[in-house]
Amino acid sequence: MIPFPHILLASKSPRRQFLLKDAGFEYTFVNIEADETYPEELQREAVCMWLAEHKASHFTGELGEKVLVTADTIVCIDGMILNKPADEAEAIQMLQQLSGNKHEVFTGVCIMNSGKKQVFFDRTEVFFHTLTDEEIKHYVTHFHPFDKAGSYGVQDWMGYLGVEKINGCFYNVMGFPLAKFYRELQDFLR
Repeated sequence: MIPFPHILLASKSPRRQFLLKDAGFEYTFVNIEADETYPEELQREAVCMWLAEHKASHFTGELGEKVLVTADTIVCIDGMILNKPADEAEAIQMLQQLSGNKHEVFTGVCIMNSGKKQVFFDRTEVFFHTLTDEEIKHYVTHFHPFDKAGSYGVQDWMGYLGVEKINGCFYNVMGFPLAKFYRELQDFLR
């Protein structure tokens, strides 16, 4: 792998952290607190890119030779954005919407250093098998998907048994389009 500068990863997502580490990127976690309310007129990919860039704009440290990376993932079905569920009832409702249907997962990523910024997104289609209410309740009770957009993790029970097929990047559904990020970062550093 080409040598990349050290990454400052502003994401509490254990899945993003795992993917970057597993792919061999060196990073340090940085905490950025930013309101995740976005302008209502934005649609799908514009929302996730706006949120990623918004998080980056709240970074107050020094970058020097380092690269800041922020990201945000959203789930969309029938034009509606499903964020992280507020509680068990909302998680169940979201999974009932996804059951037997196709939805889209968008992840926006912002790469920034002291001189410039680049924002991009990736899109993946996910098709769910039809799920029973009992399966949905079991999943929510045992896997607590409250920190996941759309109330599910493709890398856990729901992905193993609930997802019928995926068109696009699997890792985008996990929350970070790693292959696209790798290429975007190469381009960013030129």
